[in-house]
Amino acid sequence: MKTLNNQTLLYDEDCPLCSLYTTGFIKAGMLDENGKKPFSCLTNEEQIFIDIKKASNEIALVDNKNKTVTYGIDSLLKVIGNSFPWMEKIGTIAPIKFFLKKLYSFISYNRKVIIPNKKENGKALQCVPSFNYKYRILYIVFATFMTALTLYNFSALLPNLPNGNFSRELILAFGQIVFQGLFLLKFDSKTILNYTGNLMTVSLFGSLILTPILILNQFLNIPEIIVLSWFGITVFIMFMEHFRRIRLLELPFYLSYTWVIYRIIALTIILSL
Repeated sequence: MKTLNNQTLLYDEDCPLCSLYTTGFIKAGMLDENGKKPFSCLTNEEQIFIDIKKASNEIALVDNKNKTVTYGIDSLLKVIGNSFPWMEKIGTIAPIKFFLKKLYSFISYNRKVIIPNKKENGKALQCVPSFNYKYRILYIVFATFMTALTLYNFSALLPNLPNGNFSRELILAFGQIVFQGLFLLKFDSKTILNYTGNLMTVSLFGSLILTPILILNQFLNIPEIIVLSWFGITVFIMFMEHFRRIRLLELPFYLSYTWVIYRIIALTIILSL
């Protein structure tokens, strides 16, 4: 790998994904040993020429020699392109770059609902992305769709359940959002959307746990007892993750119990069809 020297990526130390890929760049030799720095460790001098707000939303690559900064997908293309020029050339083609920028923003603006962390009021600098209604709603829609798709396919493995369809699963997934929202009416819209993003991340996480069974079922005839057991374990893991996130968000604990109540109501309705 060709090393890009005297360049430092400012990363969100509370984001495991950010930490992973910045460390990967250094281990791969694409950046030197000083190629990453936690956002919260910015010096007063660096804060003069770095756009703090922009760097919170888009990872900043600081040229330590010239005191210049690139942001977001441009930073990543610069690092990768130094070792693989052809990848940078492809990435700068207008339609491809447009897609990459939108994908990057989609992930970056939602990274705190994908992997939340506890609020740290003592920190002077925190790499927290701006709240973006458009990308948050898009994420919720995406997670709802993927959850419904997974549950639709998984329900086919349970012969004792009434025949399902994608529309039913989509309505149930969306109904969960509405049901939980009823217990958050006293909160502002940002808090509600922030919780809903976390709620759907838990559902998406559950879908990922169910996916191995769906894949194995293409090759093996999996006994129903194993399918049911796997589903039960998945629901338990989802409950614990939901409970953990409620504590991190400092929201009422009863939201975890209404989350269970909705599932019981939904199951009762399905079985009665």
